[in-house]
Amino acid sequence: MKDQHAHLYEQQIDSTQMFDGKLLEVRLDRVRLPDGSEATREYVVHQGAVVVIPLLDSGELIFERQYRYPLQRTLLELPAGKIDPGEEILQTAKRELLEETGYRADEWRYLGVMHPCVGYSNERIEIFLARGLQLDAGGQQLDHGELLDVFNLSLDDAVQAVRDGEITDAKTITTLFWAEKVLRCGW
Repeated sequence: MKDQHAHLYEQQIDSTQMFDGKLLEVRLDRVRLPDGSEATREYVVHQGAVVVIPLLDSGELIFERQYRYPLQRTLLELPAGKIDPGEEILQTAKRELLEETGYRADEWRYLGVMHPCVGYSNERIEIFLARGLQLDAGGQQLDHGELLDVFNLSLDDAVQAVRDGEITDAKTITTLFWAEKVLRCGW
């Protein structure tokens, strides 16, 4: 893609790590623009994540209600989580579904990838559909400090929740688009 769109390419001149935390890194790069001038780019480096569309036999989807500190409020979201170093994305999806909801799935389908914050982060979120759900005997296996409620919504109710402003999480909204296309349009 770089060659096809060379007139848009920005070449890195140098890069400085500004912050290195547990979840993310912040970098400040100096770049050469296609016209020869220089600019700076601040961005967040993120190891990536997955989001799961857990489809129950009833046709309902499993959702979570979780407090999100940066927004100082609870949000309605589909199960998701970060990819651990060296972890395959399907393994991440299976792990997160079990940890957060207590369910395992017999059937997994990879749907695609989204980039939620292209202006300031390299984060990618890999999207999976999980079917054939069964509750695990061990139940939820939440991470330390992770607190959330699990509940079910029909696809119609979830889409209505987006329209009503009850679901504002970008990964959930994007993933519901995929769910609607896969479940109703045969994508």
